[in-house]
Amino acid sequence: MAEAALIAALDAAEPAAADAVRAEDFAAAMAALATLRAPIDAFFDSVTVNDPDPAKRAARLALLARVRDAVHAVADFSKIEG
Repeated sequence: MAEAALIAALDAAEPAAADAVRAEDFAAAMAALATLRAPIDAFFDSVTVNDPDPAKRAARLALLARVRDAVHAVADFSKIEG
């Protein structure tokens, strides 16, 4: 299931990215986050985030918030102008 795969990918990528940021190895931090691309793509291809079931919807929105938080722990892309 794409949802479980994304959770597993986050479980691996988050600590790897955090360790890399602490070591000031930002290339490694971005590489850790890059591993999320395929699981995120699969998630959006096969999962309805706004499910009619409120519990599923809330869990899926929380999962997406976790992805956002993982990215923001490495870089705040809202600071980029253009």
